[in-house]
Amino acid sequence: HHLENLVNLALWIAAGLLAVIALVGGVTKTFVPKERLAAQRGGEWTGHASAGFVRTLGVLELLAAAGLILPAALDIAPVMVPVTAVCWVLLMIGAMITHGRLGQYVLVLGNALYLSLAAFIAVGRSTVEPFTG
Repeated sequence: HHLENLVNLALWIAAGLLAVIALVGGVTKTFVPKERLAAQRGGEWTGHASAGFVRTLGVLELLAAAGLILPAALDIAPVMVPVTAVCWVLLMIGAMITHGRLGQYVLVLGNALYLSLAAFIAVGRSTVEPFTG
């Protein structure tokens, strides 16, 4: 029983961390002008993307932040938590490819860490310690 509580706590912490990361990235991509993003380290890729694409990614990240926490916290379709985590894995694969093409390997490692957190949540909430209603 203690192990279940620890796993549940670890999954909540992972979801909370990833939600904060998604929220910050989402707000930045949605509301900061593309030109300003392109001038920052790590944001160079936005110089080659349309403003609409960058904003769309930002909105997806905002949705991910909500999808990692709210379904479980509100007990409304908590299955959306692992689904959101799987979507985040796919998003991070794209981010890793993009940053890798630019030679930004430190950012690729960061994306790999975020991907690992999302995979932990996806597996944990779908098989190991799913939400039961």
